[in-house]
Amino acid sequence: MSLKTVTDKNPPEMPLRNDVVKMSQATSVYFNELVYEMKRRGEDVVTLSLGEAFFDIPMMDFSKLDFAKGCHYSDSLGLPELRSRLASYYRDKFDAAVSGTDDLLISAGSKPLIYMIMLGLVEVGEEILIPEPAWVSYSEQARMVGATPKFIPYNCPVDSFSHYFSLKTRMLIINNPNNPAGRLYSEADLNLIYNLCRPRGIYVLVDEVYNDFILDDQFCSMIKIVPSKDGVIVTNSLSKNMGISGWRIGYAIATPVVIKTLLKINQHLITCAPTLLLQYCAKYFDELLGITLPQVQDLVKKRAKVDEMLKKLGISRFSGSSTFYFFVNLGAYEGTSMQFALSLLLEHNIAVVPGSAYGHSTDRFVRLSVGAESLERVWESLLIIKRHIETKEYDHEKIIERLVDYNIDPNLVAK
Repeated sequence: MSLKTVTDKNPPEMPLRNDVVKMSQATSVYFNELVYEMKRRGEDVVTLSLGEAFFDIPMMDFSKLDFAKGCHYSDSLGLPELRSRLASYYRDKFDAAVSGTDDLLISAGSKPLIYMIMLGLVEVGEEILIPEPAWVSYSEQARMVGATPKFIPYNCPVDSFSHYFSLKTRMLIINNPNNPAGRLYSEADLNLIYNLCRPRGIYVLVDEVYNDFILDDQFCSMIKIVPSKDGVIVTNSLSKNMGISGWRIGYAIATPVVIKTLLKINQHLITCAPTLLLQYCAKYFDELLGITLPQVQDLVKKRAKVDEMLKKLGISRFSGSSTFYFFVNLGAYEGTSMQFALSLLLEHNIAVVPGSAYGHSTDRFVRLSVGAESLERVWESLLIIKRHIETKEYDHEKIIERLVDYNIDPNLVAK
């Protein structure tokens, strides 16, 4: 029996997976793509939307690396030398029990690791609980693995998190310190969260990617709270602290059983993180931190100066003292945070991220990042932001027309 040749001149449209079609774009990336397009056209954009800082980092000597070895696959757990460096970093700086042998896995960024953790630990139909404001990818990654994301409103205190638990809750995700609010969970908060979750069989996933963006050594790792790592997983990255987000190197810390589970998934999805870059980070680990950590501290001090600017202008924002973000309240502005952010960018060339990206309860906010611009440009932008909040300007048709002109999908924008 031979296969029939397709002769229909109008074959059916090829299908796409329905749940992916329904998936929201990463709103922060959507805005940064628009910024990139505007800059390609020669426009000057004040970029308060980027989720990274720009450090002054000299290039170390690549000739001291094994380049031939770096062109090939390496350990799917990550190079042992770098695992050992990361374990020492957690032990020495955060008094956290990490060996680096069977409790730590390195992959191509913390973002895929968070997805792998959900895939490996949460069954289809179970719930993943996410306090707002929440980093934009948590909820969509939960949906990608067949779980149901559930949200805790931003004004809910930690001791009331359990009100949102159900029999289907399998995981709670917190970002400590928090992107976008700059909130820091205290040692008491972390103890309370663990004691609420562990008796119920709920994993606690703590994304600690901004752990060095804090003054006065106030950060407490969840691994210090739970040295056994029973029921907890920590993810982290070299992207923020070392200013190398483009290198895509992240890691997870968990029990050996969980790490073995992640290893299988990592082998099938990633194989290994980039070998040559792992070599580089292992060899120059201390030097890189020695260069970037003082700049991290300078950035946190810069954040404090911007906080004074916001106070001076009477702009309301979430309380917080860490990271390089602010979550600013839109006050009397009558539109949505998406409308505010698009109008601010396309009318005034100032890029922020709408609060709706971070949860259902946070549409009255926008996120400002101060990692990429000078204090002078930040101040000038804040003056415009305050005026923009008060004048409430938004021209929907003009915004759509501009998006189409920039070849940016306008469908994300609600009228």
